[in-house]
Amino acid sequence: MALLGGKKDEAPSTTTSKPLFKREEDFVSTRPGDIHTLLGKGSEFTGKLTFEGQVRIDGKFNGEISTKDTIVIGDGARVEATITAGTVIIHGTVVGNVTAAQIIELKQPGRVKGDLTTPALTIERGASYDGTCKMEGGRPPAPGGDKK
Repeated sequence: MALLGGKKDEAPSTTTSKPLFKREEDFVSTRPGDIHTLLGKGSEFTGKLTFEGQVRIDGKFNGEISTKDTIVIGDGARVEATITAGTVIIHGTVVGNVTAAQIIELKQPGRVKGDLTTPALTIERGASYDGTCKMEGGRPPAPGGDKK
């Protein structure tokens, strides 16, 4: 039976053709700043999202988002949520209050309807915002609050 009698220790073929499918780990980003999770266009999710790393939402999300890292709301996305994050970048639509420890970036054609709390805020021309903004600096408030 010559067909089944091959040696197990034979070296694999040395052809340089590319595999037809990539392994799942080939898609996972490991460099800082890369997107680690994606909620793609056409997808809908309701609930509480807690994560590490950078997440991008291009679909619909309803609920609560919490992270110390970065959340990107993509163009065409619709998010109805309370968002608490390190950095929030908005290209789509957000309805709800947004709190960022570092910065909120509202990019064109992004839209926000809700209150913003952040030490730094950028709003590009063409983006819209309806709500109040509280700019909290890097230093804590004085003990006893504001006294005049």
